[in-house]
Amino acid sequence: MTSQGRPVPRVLFFLILMVAVVGCDGPSNVSPKDRLPPEEVVTSLDGLRAATQGNYNRFVSGGYYHYARHLFYMKEFPGDNVSLSGATTDPLFYSYTLGHKKNQTSASNIWTLGYEAIYGANRVIDEVEAGQSAKRDQLLGENYFLRALVHFQLVNVFGRPYSQGRDNLGVPIAKSPDTDAKAPRSTVGEVYDFVVEDLKRAADLMTREKSNAYASKEVAQALLSRVHLYREDNQKAIDYANKVINSGRYSLIQDSAQYVTWPTRPPEENSQTIFAYKFTEEDNKDLGSIGSMYYRSPSGKGWGEMYASKEYRDLLGQHPEDNRRGFIEAKRDESGNIQERNGYPVYYVKKFTGQGGNVTLSSPVILRLAEMYLNRAEARAKLDRDQKALNDVNKIRRRAGLSGDALYEMRDLGGTQTALDIVLRERRLELAFEGHRPIDLWRNGRDMVRSYPGIHTETNIAPGLNAATTPATQTIPADHPRVVHFLPEDEVELTGMTQNP
Repeated sequence: MTSQGRPVPRVLFFLILMVAVVGCDGPSNVSPKDRLPPEEVVTSLDGLRAATQGNYNRFVSGGYYHYARHLFYMKEFPGDNVSLSGATTDPLFYSYTLGHKKNQTSASNIWTLGYEAIYGANRVIDEVEAGQSAKRDQLLGENYFLRALVHFQLVNVFGRPYSQGRDNLGVPIAKSPDTDAKAPRSTVGEVYDFVVEDLKRAADLMTREKSNAYASKEVAQALLSRVHLYREDNQKAIDYANKVINSGRYSLIQDSAQYVTWPTRPPEENSQTIFAYKFTEEDNKDLGSIGSMYYRSPSGKGWGEMYASKEYRDLLGQHPEDNRRGFIEAKRDESGNIQERNGYPVYYVKKFTGQGGNVTLSSPVILRLAEMYLNRAEARAKLDRDQKALNDVNKIRRRAGLSGDALYEMRDLGGTQTALDIVLRERRLELAFEGHRPIDLWRNGRDMVRSYPGIHTETNIAPGLNAATTPATQTIPADHPRVVHFLPEDEVELTGMTQNP
């Protein structure tokens, strides 16, 4: 596999950007004559809608290395649910092995693309006054949500988990469209506080029930549940999860066949989806799609080099009736034998493939209802409400087709495991490959232990992480420096920001 990409601006705070319009493939494709002053863009409701749609488009637009691809790979690949089957020139290799580079293309791109999205939201926020009409307030609220979402995503890539200290360096807070500012890195705590305030403001402004490809009050509340869980404000995590659960807008998919095929349907056709980045046929990235690394079709579409790890498959296989096994597909030859690549058995992941019958198309889910139950379960476990935590876990397990002894009761704890252990295990099973697992462990002070085959045990690219044991094991402690990525080297040099150690 070879790297493919597009030229991207390296320096955030010296970019000359403009609000994107519907159908635009990113700011670099807008000609100078199309650059309207921001006050003209948002004067009319149609202009405000176009500017806001352009900000959503930033998550799906671009070429091979688009924002959504970076986000899901950089958040998921350091985890223990995945196994890379060989070396690759794609920068995902460094996220997987934790051999991060200061000039890593994926880190540079997600930084630049993320702040472009923030800049687009800021252009609207800076020019639109709240209280003029419900429709304008809705769109203003959506931009506050988008600004909060990207800040939160970036701080969890480049900043240490909140539980390790509020004063650790996070990312710059960009609250203005002033591109000449050299914003310093804010602390993790400051970024989280900023995100919470933006989300609360967004929830207050938004009053329309839009499709789950757009922000709404419940979308902001769902993200607030996650943010408060990450910063150990457990009662608030519960409260916001309850708001979403009790809203009646979402429901768990009960039918097993419907559940395992939800990636093949657009967001609007999934009752469990709270918010997703909507990709259409026009947005399909083919080999640059998220699903391309996880799956290769019989006709040869997709790279198919990242597999479900043996450890994850063993955990899932404890209950053959678990319908989540439908997301994993073994590649077999004509005799039924599981095929290998570089000596690794091929077990494809199907959570990002098949939308509309297109192998490389999907609309990756950012927030969904099952997470709200599991957020509530984790927060309850930490508040010594173990039975209620298990009740939430069991609701998810029943939806997965499990019953009887596969459900948890208080007697199952037995002193060898806690309710929190059970919740984290269920989060691993349910939210696998969606970018939760590494931070779920590290924010809870737990090591990431990869005791299964994969290229991570055959390389010294991340010195000090591989132990000379049989089988080889890679252990990443929660306090290891490479729990976070390096900031883009060019950005550090030109702004004087402090680099991660």
